[in-house]
Amino acid sequence: MFGMQMKKWITALTAASAMTMAASASAQQEDIVLGGSIPMTGVFAFAGIAIDQGIKDYVKMLNDAGGIKGRKVLYVPEDTAYKVDQSMAAYKKITSQHKVNLYYADSTGFSKTVNPEIERAGSILMTGASFGKEINDPKKYPSQFMVGPDYTEMVSILLNYIAKTKPGAKVALVYSDTEFGRDPVDEARDTAKKLNLNMVAEIVTPPTSVDVSAEVIKLRRAAPDYTIFHGYVLAPIPEFINQAKSLGMKTEFMGTFWSMDHQTVMRMGDNADGFMGVMPYRYYYDTEGKSPMLEKIRQLRPEYQTTGYTQGFLAAMLLTEAAKRTLDAGKPLTGSNMKTALNSISNFDTGGLIGTPISIKGNSIPVGRVYKADMKQKKMVPASDWITLK
Repeated sequence: MFGMQMKKWITALTAASAMTMAASASAQQEDIVLGGSIPMTGVFAFAGIAIDQGIKDYVKMLNDAGGIKGRKVLYVPEDTAYKVDQSMAAYKKITSQHKVNLYYADSTGFSKTVNPEIERAGSILMTGASFGKEINDPKKYPSQFMVGPDYTEMVSILLNYIAKTKPGAKVALVYSDTEFGRDPVDEARDTAKKLNLNMVAEIVTPPTSVDVSAEVIKLRRAAPDYTIFHGYVLAPIPEFINQAKSLGMKTEFMGTFWSMDHQTVMRMGDNADGFMGVMPYRYYYDTEGKSPMLEKIRQLRPEYQTTGYTQGFLAAMLLTEAAKRTLDAGKPLTGSNMKTALNSISNFDTGGLIGTPISIKGNSIPVGRVYKADMKQKKMVPASDWITLK
């Protein structure tokens, strides 16, 4: 009797063990899913299309090299037209159809709105197009991060450059009357004060092309050495520059990430010669130093790729690096495990996409470089070394 019972236990144990091994093998082969709310249409489509291509290219490179510990990465994007409600609908659709591990968000608004869902799920690590300071809060957004400095850090990098180049300089800040535009204003005042810079003007405008003649007169009266634009892509920056130069102003004009793509600056015209700004990444055509990943991109895509492409490419690289480190540690792919793995990144080589090794301690990568427009070469050229904020 006892022998028969023992045989049954052994048989049951063997079956259970086989099922566990089969389940483990199945999980091992399960795709790692990277979902994306991507603005392929609408006002932000110029960036969304490039971001999408950058993510696709990196995922293909990774999968061609064997994936992550033998698991393929499946990229599942949905168009959002840069609208928060459509982004939420895209998120719900993708997460209802797939077991999503990683996610790319198209805006600050969506990143804020979806955050409770991300925390409830507990299984997703998210990054995106936002550099909003609010997202740079590990307590409030523990499963999110941004692929570069936040907007406040971008302006701080510019102010650090100014303080080193011209101590005691007079600075003006021109920003759009949007959440995006207002993001760095308060801290910019404090940073300027700490760096012994003189903030002589703060000028706010609508975020579109408008008559800025009155604002240019204010700028002329303030006579800043440097004028920082934030909260715009293109308009009304060219109008400011053209009018200021026609009045004989000598201020140096500067911008932040979304105004700093090569194509955007070139559209400003010859008056933008010398236009400077902060860029967290190397430009597509930058051949300085070792940049094997940029070389691969140039081989894959011989035509110019925008900074949006680089942002998407690097986003995919860091998301999947966090997943890889989590699996290497033998841990499940939860949001908190992947964020811990992401924050273990120290002196990480991006293959030259960023020109200095990076460390990710919180929700941002506070690194950037000041580049300057050279209209004779039709290129953005370095004006500073890489600046890492402490």
